Amino acid sequence: MAETKVEETTPDARAERKAAKLAKQIGAFAKKHGGAEGQLAYIGQMGTRIVLVGEDGGWGDLVAPTHAIAVNAAEKSGITLHESFDGDFAAKVRTGRYEWTRMAGIQVGGPSNG
Repeated sequence: MAETKVEETTPDARAERKAAKLAKQIGAFAKKHGGAEGQLAYIGQMGTRIVLVGEDGGWGDLVAPTHAIAVNAAEKSGITLHESFDGDFAAKVRTGRYEWTRMAGIQVGGPSNG
């Protein structure tokens, strides 16, 4: 009778696959927005947020389950990481009507988006 080898998925292998998947998503974002830069923000037990800002001012984010996976994904994607979300980096973000009305609706009783 032939033996069947069952490969076990190690935590390192799962983390590597997650980082590769996130790197692919970051790359797709960068391609769509003419390039991208990022910043990593720890969000507690949920993990680390990868904040992305495109060269065209478009922005978005992804969440990695750990900081190490977020760093690995950013390195794999080749984006430039910033230490903080301020100054010239923050000034690149372009917001539209949706964001302004949404922020006003939440914070100062502005129009709702519902």
